[in-house]
Amino acid sequence: MQVIITINKKPGVLDPEAQAVKQSLFSLGFDDLENVTMGKQITLFIETDDQERAKYRAAKMCEALLANAVIEEYKIQVNELS
Repeated sequence: MQVIITINKKPGVLDPEAQAVKQSLFSLGFDDLENVTMGKQITLFIETDDQERAKYRAAKMCEALLANAVIEEYKIQVNELS
């Protein structure tokens, strides 16, 4: 199974990198920009045919290492490989 994990800051958590990008884009003339958020995407390949198991394992990986539960939230998408 292919597992795609998207990790972003929780609402209300300061993101200075995203704010710097927003300011830079504004300076370049993109003045219709309302907001910028930045995160990370991790793609895993888990050896299983069970989507629920793949999602469960990915969540455990996020809790153990990949995401900081205090300031980040994550979304898991599972895709079957053909």
